[in-house]
Amino acid sequence: MRRNRVFAGQSTGARAAATNSNRVFQLYNNSIFQGVDLVRNVHPETRITGHSEGNVVTKTAQIGPEDLAGKVSWTAIADAIEAGHRLPRARLGDQFLTRGPDTLLSRAAWIDGLGFGVKSMSRIAANRALGKPSVQGAMTVFDDLTGRPLAFVDGPLVTYWKTAGDSVLGARILARPDSRRLLILGAGVVAESLAHAYRDIFPALADIAIWNRSPAAAAELAARLAGQHIPARPAPDLAAAVAQADIIASATATVEPVLRGDWLRPGTHVDLIGAFTAEMREADDTLLQKARLFVDCRETVLHDIGELKIPLASGAIRESDVLGDLYDLTAGMPGRTGPRDITVFKNGGGAHLDLMTAHHLIRAAGLPVSLSDPEDRK
Repeated sequence: MRRNRVFAGQSTGARAAATNSNRVFQLYNNSIFQGVDLVRNVHPETRITGHSEGNVVTKTAQIGPEDLAGKVSWTAIADAIEAGHRLPRARLGDQFLTRGPDTLLSRAAWIDGLGFGVKSMSRIAANRALGKPSVQGAMTVFDDLTGRPLAFVDGPLVTYWKTAGDSVLGARILARPDSRRLLILGAGVVAESLAHAYRDIFPALADIAIWNRSPAAAAELAARLAGQHIPARPAPDLAAAVAQADIIASATATVEPVLRGDWLRPGTHVDLIGAFTAEMREADDTLLQKARLFVDCRETVLHDIGELKIPLASGAIRESDVLGDLYDLTAGMPGRTGPRDITVFKNGGGAHLDLMTAHHLIRAAGLPVSLSDPEDRK
């Protein structure tokens, strides 16, 4: 498996890593991460915790955004996720608990050769009124051979890097490499991360259009990105923007489709991120029927997320129309067969992606990721 290390101050890629990592730190400080109020829950005085392993007390590190400033890039995250898909297919398990309006979601994955991990995220509805974060969480990563906890990684931090990293890996495989025009639907934190991630993976992008149901929100995000030397502008007319785009990345909370297949021109790549429940979808039937369809993981997308579950149930598409997932694509399955293909990638997430991402973040923080790896015993 490839290992990726990024050091600030040594190359253009490293400088981009510093910009991306520092932006994550700013998002935490501004308390806008993932659209909810969050606080940094890793404090310097409690960064190392002890646990017993036989008669020996070992230490488990806690990793937050301040540990990664200047050490992570979107290219490195995409590389880590790609490398993770060359390992045996992950075993997955989810658990969802509720107590009135409060929830706890735990997602686990085990990947032979990489390790296993659990990301647990709580949502406590009353916290907002108390001035406390309503969403909090952490991911525990375990050594593959010994089962020892290697690190506790801030949950929202893993989600941040995982979500856009998943999308740009799909685009790196499926989009035309000469793509110059990107359209982003949405104006939240995910949309902003997508602008940075796509610019890192596709440095030739010369135009990034931002559309949102709130034109003011789109204009605000475009202005913020422009202030960071990213060629962004608001797009008031969605149909016109779709017709001009080489890549479309949609990160909305819509239930009814907002993207119509009749608007697309040949050669477009569509990255669908927003839908995550059985009722949500962003693209209409026509778009899916015109495209070569791919997902990040069949197990997490086909029957749980409305983006494909709804058209599968209606007969608009069949399971055989979904040509493959990231495991297939990284194994050499043909994605784009020509410059006029329309390709669709549904980003559905999953604990295996969290684990691949967290594993890279641990290594980027300068910590060993495996007791059995000779490199990590040095």
